[in-house]
Amino acid sequence: MATIHVDETAGSDTVGKGTVEQPYQTLGFAVFSSSGTDTFLTRKDPNGTYEEPTQSSLKKAKKTAEGIEKKKKKQEELAAREAKEQGEAKEKREKMLEESKKVVLIEDSTLPEAVKRKINRLADLRTKRVRVSGWVHRLRDQKGIIFLVVRDGTGYLQAVLSGNVAATYEALTLTLESTVEVVGTLQAVPEGKQAPGGHELVVDYWKVLGAAPGAEDAFTNRLNEKSDPSIQADLRHLVLRGETASSVLRLRSHLLSAFRESYARYNLTEVTPPCLVQTQVEGGATLFKLDYYGQPAYLTQSSQLYLETVLPSLGDVFCVQESFRAENSHTRRHLSEFTHLEAELAFLTFHELMDHIENIICTTVDILLGNPDSAALIKQLNPKFEAPARPFMKISYVEAIAWLNEHDIQRPEEDAEGNVIKDEQGQVKMGPHKVGDDIAEAAERQMTDIIGKPVFLHGFPAELKSFYMKKVPGTGYTESCDLLMPNVGEIVGGSMRIADLAELSAAYVREGIDPEPYYWFTDQRKYGTCEHGGYGLGVERFLAWLADRFTVRDCSLYPRWPGRATP
Repeated sequence: MATIHVDETAGSDTVGKGTVEQPYQTLGFAVFSSSGTDTFLTRKDPNGTYEEPTQSSLKKAKKTAEGIEKKKKKQEELAAREAKEQGEAKEKREKMLEESKKVVLIEDSTLPEAVKRKINRLADLRTKRVRVSGWVHRLRDQKGIIFLVVRDGTGYLQAVLSGNVAATYEALTLTLESTVEVVGTLQAVPEGKQAPGGHELVVDYWKVLGAAPGAEDAFTNRLNEKSDPSIQADLRHLVLRGETASSVLRLRSHLLSAFRESYARYNLTEVTPPCLVQTQVEGGATLFKLDYYGQPAYLTQSSQLYLETVLPSLGDVFCVQESFRAENSHTRRHLSEFTHLEAELAFLTFHELMDHIENIICTTVDILLGNPDSAALIKQLNPKFEAPARPFMKISYVEAIAWLNEHDIQRPEEDAEGNVIKDEQGQVKMGPHKVGDDIAEAAERQMTDIIGKPVFLHGFPAELKSFYMKKVPGTGYTESCDLLMPNVGEIVGGSMRIADLAELSAAYVREGIDPEPYYWFTDQRKYGTCEHGGYGLGVERFLAWLADRFTVRDCSLYPRWPGRATP
């Protein structure tokens, strides 16, 4: 005979053992767990003393114990029944799988020859026999009829397997992401039913080309919508198979084509500048340095300087090139490697430059919305998207400082060395903006989101901008602009360039730049200078605005940010 302890506050019926150190929580469970000859001591909480329970509480506890016993038996019976059913189902499936191995499909040579096509080119082959290869995107077995959605990269096709076609071993063990070849008659879906493309394939022959694993290594066990972001980043190659990720990349392809068409309409010529350089454009702090056959070199921050060199030979030019910034930033709009669409134009004014940027943006959007394929992708990804109204709003830097203060949008206060000041509680001290401040990303985006439409922010102080930017005569401001879009912020940065040789030489000295490596850039002012300007557009940022993506990381094939260079 043992003594069982119950502590109604600190005890546990789950991990308790009925001892002084590990008491149960309820007397009912203690009675259920006892041998029938045990005695009981209970207390209300750890501060009380253990006492024998009253007869009435023991009587009530015995009824509770009987209930627990009945529940336990019911659970055991249910578990036994489920185990039996599972065993029978397993046995039935194993028998079915053995029988399925006897079913061998052979393509019927008396049927019309199947036309091999990509999924996006099937519409004109309805009622015809076709042959399609792809990946199993979705899989559903409904009373012996198997419905597949096959994906080949150009679109999605519903395929229906029934009869012997659905009774093979391969059919019964088919897994998501396996590659298959399906052959059959393409038919319009019945009225009231839906399928991709408005048709489905009634399969008469098919085969597995490459089986994907099931069980623990199944695709959905490795990756699903609830997967941690770090896992999704590691498995980016599998994420790309999803409908949203692939749609974003397909829209990106249309976007680049539309940009090129826009530039052709405005008579700009495409060139391909180098990525390996020995000069800086946006400051040395964000350069990726490397050894180039014993010489110092960098991954390009911008192709602007090279574009300027071909103005005299090719006229207005543009490029679509990767740029690299060694900026330890983890914000949702920063990448260490990004696709940089840049252009340079000769013989124009600052206002003509802003008009040109607006024209390119709006023409590109019009081309995308005028193409049924890209318009459908925009509708899918960003249902509320509307082409931006023209003309774009323009706000000077000084006006923006006043606007931010009027709307009580503050900035972190800094000391003389540029370090953020914190109060006694360790919180960042915030204060009003003042002329001379570099408007932070967060404030800039707040302003744009409140305004709710594209905004040209222009006329930045020279000390905040790059050495090559032209100053407004007689002022400390530059002929520079950023184009800001709602939900994203800056997507374009541009300016007029210094055209005067003496002014450029002074800029080298002011910024502490050795002019020798820039001899070829300086020569543009020496041998026939002209007023010229240009800009750079972040393709991933533009796409994030167009497709309503929260982060630019979703807009790059394999995004790179600090600490991430795989896969």
